[in-house]
Amino acid sequence: MSLQGQTREKTKIKPKEPKHYQVIMHNDDFTTMEFVVDILIHIFRKDQIEAERLMLLVHKSGRAAVGVYPYDIAVTKVQTAAARASEEGFPFRMTVEEA
Repeated sequence: MSLQGQTREKTKIKPKEPKHYQVIMHNDDFTTMEFVVDILIHIFRKDQIEAERLMLLVHKSGRAAVGVYPYDIAVTKVQTAAARASEEGFPFRMTVEEA
């Protein structure tokens, strides 16, 4: 069977971009600023200046977005930070919200 002369339709399949989620850090009166900066550097890969800026933003505003990631990565980072906070005895809280 020959396809000469026939027009073939091409359907373009556009893959959906995965949704992204913000990691929101919440302020509390017990978690130390040093601990928050350490979490931002070691888990969220911020440099010292950015980590301190974000920590102060959380401190002054009560909460701040500290990164945007695919869902699985956002949740993993929050769980890792929560485990470290628990080990240190801090009531540190982070949430994940759709960006």
